[in-house]
Amino acid sequence: MRQFPPDFLWGVATSAYQIEGATRADGRGESIWDRFAATPGKINDKSDGSVACEHYRRWPEDIELMRWMGLKSYRFSVAWPRILPEGRGRVNVAGVDFYSKLVDSLLGAGIEPFVTLYHWDLPQVLEDQGGWPARATGDAFVEYADVMSRALGDRVKRWITHNEPWCISVLGYGNGEHAPGHKDWTKALATSHTLLLSHGKAVQAIRSNVQRAEVGITLNLTPGEPASPSPEDADACRDFDGGFNRWFLEPLYGRGYPMDVVEDHVKAGRIPSASLDFIQDGDLKAIAEPTDFLGVNYYSRAVLRSNRIPEEKNAPRTVHVRPDKTDMDWEVYPQGLTKLLVHLQTEYKPGPIYITENGCAYSTGPSADGRVHDVKRVDYLRTHLEACSDAIGQGVNLAGYFAWSLLDNFEWAYGYEKRFGLVYVDYATQQRIPKDSAHLYRDVVAQNGLDVEQAA
Repeated sequence: MRQFPPDFLWGVATSAYQIEGATRADGRGESIWDRFAATPGKINDKSDGSVACEHYRRWPEDIELMRWMGLKSYRFSVAWPRILPEGRGRVNVAGVDFYSKLVDSLLGAGIEPFVTLYHWDLPQVLEDQGGWPARATGDAFVEYADVMSRALGDRVKRWITHNEPWCISVLGYGNGEHAPGHKDWTKALATSHTLLLSHGKAVQAIRSNVQRAEVGITLNLTPGEPASPSPEDADACRDFDGGFNRWFLEPLYGRGYPMDVVEDHVKAGRIPSASLDFIQDGDLKAIAEPTDFLGVNYYSRAVLRSNRIPEEKNAPRTVHVRPDKTDMDWEVYPQGLTKLLVHLQTEYKPGPIYITENGCAYSTGPSADGRVHDVKRVDYLRTHLEACSDAIGQGVNLAGYFAWSLLDNFEWAYGYEKRFGLVYVDYATQQRIPKDSAHLYRDVVAQNGLDVEQAA
């Protein structure tokens, strides 16, 4: 494996609702995912996150797994309903204490905490009051960010405001695949704005509470490629890139919302007009508050074919989706990661970039020898780390890599059907088994300057 810069941050990532369980313990309030999972037909295997990986009680064991891997950092999210069960106002001390103990133990193990404030578990009471389309929810988020940065800011220096606003807005409010399950594109666009606005304001709140804070946001970004050289496929690619990537990147870096995306929504009949009346004076300036880094979640690319003309009238395909796919039916395409990182560096100059998620779902379980030989994940991890190295070689300021995920876990609308973990979880017994990919990752970290045997 190639060498990375000596200060490169090696880590793993998780999110609260996917691993913690204990959804009714110690004063935690209801989240939109509790309500969504309890709604018949929403989760493929009819499960929920009430038990998940029992990380709420087994976190010392999970820290030992990270210490065994020799990791330098752990990206985790805070469950907003654990801290503010009513969404704002009353602080649940037991919830704050849980994350405080977690942070202290991570630091004691030589692992830097990297905190994500919002990874999709909005308090249900705020959804009942209008949810993310309402500006008041953004104000509540800033209050929550203030509470957490005051509580942990003496020990936590790196903060992520939101994880994947595209998923929150489009999957949650546009097509209803995720909580809270709305199908209203006007709400989806308003949600994206509230999220970005609350991000900008939260950056300021965190910095006011935390000395030498580093604050950013995480976007799930997918590079698009036209399936042929035809103008129609090029326009399909522009359309995809606009809604998936540029809609969030452009305002974050001071360019405002791309109006071609708004026109696409109008033409598709998703929204009635191009009037974005949810934008108020000063909003775009607040959204573009300078950040210290950009978090990037990468899983695959998209190959775009126009549906505006008959297939037989389009140019022959020159770009084909490769047959190698994960259990999510996502193409394995590590070259896309290099391309994406180089584009971000040259187009937006975001400062340091962290890969805050990168991983794959494969169902491989324990073999007769008790080991989990996840050959495909090993190859995925190796080739994507090589893609990161290639990007660094091309001048990208890539500062760290967080594998998704530490543990097999609750995979949102798929329930427990998809396994992304470096560590296998037997959900019946909660036994953890490091997969071969975890052993590979441990070796990579060791080869890049950290003595794993000493850490263990």
